[in-house]
Amino acid sequence: MDKQRRKELAEQYKQISIYMGIIKITNIVNGKIFIMSYSNLKNRWLTLRGQLDMGRFANFELQKDWKDMGEDAFTYEVIDQKEVKEEMDVQWELKLLENIWLEKLQPYGEKGYNKPPKL
Repeated sequence: MDKQRRKELAEQYKQISIYMGIIKITNIVNGKIFIMSYSNLKNRWLTLRGQLDMGRFANFELQKDWKDMGEDAFTYEVIDQKEVKEEMDVQWELKLLENIWLEKLQPYGEKGYNKPPKL
């Protein structure tokens, strides 16, 4: 590949929008939800589903319900997203978004899989 073509491809890659945001996994059997933020939402559900199918998801309770109830007992949705810009502090922005949604939905105890914030 010549230098000009490589430069064109690099420029095209820079033009691809990346979206960060908040996802919600809902157990439609018991109503529990799981909220999490990610810096890149592309193919996120494929990744999460793969982790759950292999028994490697970080949240033990959600993993257990996935194993017991199966994939059909769950839905996935992106509930908030923002385009990532070069000048933004992605981790800070994600933390703010996640805190807003955790406060709004309160996915703790009987309502969800998230661990309550430490006081």
